[in-house]
Amino acid sequence: MVDVKQKIMLDAGCGERKNKGFIGMDRRELAGVDIVHDLESLPWPLEDGSCAVVLMSHVIEHIKPWLSFDLVDECWRVLEPDGVLLVSTPYGGSFRYYQDPTHCNPWVEASFGYFDPTSPLYSIYKPRPWAIDKLLWSVHGDIECAMRKLEEVPHDPA
Repeated sequence: MVDVKQKIMLDAGCGERKNKGFIGMDRRELAGVDIVHDLESLPWPLEDGSCAVVLMSHVIEHIKPWLSFDLVDECWRVLEPDGVLLVSTPYGGSFRYYQDPTHCNPWVEASFGYFDPTSPLYSIYKPRPWAIDKLLWSVHGDIECAMRKLEEVPHDPA
C-alpha cells in the first residue's frame, strides 16, 4: 500500500502524460508514473479514502466492459467522502471511439446513470452511489463526467 499522509489526486492510467500535481498510476513503467499497477487488478495499492480526486482521462474505454462496475467501485473505495471522479472518454460509437483498435468499452451519456441513485438505471446493478455533478458530450467527440462520491444512497422522502 502507498503510505499517504494527505489526500492525493490520482491520475489513473496516466501513461507518459501525467497531469501536474497528480500522482500517476499506470501498468507501464513510464516517465511520470509513480505507481506501476494495472488498473484492472483490484484492489489498487491505495488506502481507503486516500484520494481527493481520481482522474481517468481516456482510460475507461480500454477497460474490459465486465470490469466497469468493479473499477468505478474501486474509485469509490479510494476516494474520501465527497471525493470526485473525473472521466473523459471518446463518445461511444463515434469515429474517435472506433479509430483506436484497443477501445473495447463504449460510454455514452446514459452510461453514467447506472451509478447515480437518482437515475432509474441505478436500480439495475446498484453499485456504490455517486452524484453526477457535470456531464458534457458531443456525439462526434468526447464525453466528460464529474461524479461525486456519496456515502449512502439518498432516500426518497415520498
